[in-house]
Amino acid sequence: MLPIARSELAQILRNRAVLITSLLMPLAASAFFVRSRDSFAELYGLGYIAAVIVFTIGAFSLYATIVTTLAARRQTLFLKRLRSTAAADPTILSGLVLPVGVISVVQIVVVLGVFAAISDGPADVPVLVVAVVATFAMMLALGLATAGVTNSPEQAQVTTLPISLGTIGVASWVGISGTENATWLKRLLPGGSATELVVGAWNGGLAVADSLLLLVPTLAWVVVAVALAARFFRWEPRR
Repeated sequence: MLPIARSELAQILRNRAVLITSLLMPLAASAFFVRSRDSFAELYGLGYIAAVIVFTIGAFSLYATIVTTLAARRQTLFLKRLRSTAAADPTILSGLVLPVGVISVVQIVVVLGVFAAISDGPADVPVLVVAVVATFAMMLALGLATAGVTNSPEQAQVTTLPISLGTIGVASWVGISGTENATWLKRLLPGGSATELVVGAWNGGLAVADSLLLLVPTLAWVVVAVALAARFFRWEPRR
């Protein structure tokens, strides 16, 4: 797995388009929210800003980059060649997504760390960590599923939009309006319960039982996405 991961990291660092659109732009967007924290916090609270940051990095740095990467490796027959080696399928996929995952984790740790340092920090750090891990697991699984129906890196610019913009839209909707109305609809949408968990972890006042309940929809999306990936993922271009 590690040799595959090292090779993939080298390719990512050489690809300026991926670095700019999938890695630097989410950081720039997150920096905007951090810089404008006082205005947003006055209207919606600090937890809203944290949730938007988590989903901005999760949707673009992690999800969109995974889809683009796997589509590109399939198109060049790199996936097919890797599968002809002794490496097992889970090892191949883990090696390919590991660099993207590590970069995304570093990004979220740095951005949220800076955000916490210059404003009021999270009320419940362990719950926040669990919320971020669950969110990233969901976005990674959705990335594998979307990669299965994406034929090329160019097509990834289209196929990733519904989930990328959709999850950020849900995060903004839940973060701004809360879950007093349409509670179960918001929680069942991808990202809804995770947003509520991030907001509650940052602002405080979230009971342990409520935290566990909010994890269920996010983990359910992980299961659904993995099942879709197993059904639709292809190792070589469609003929």
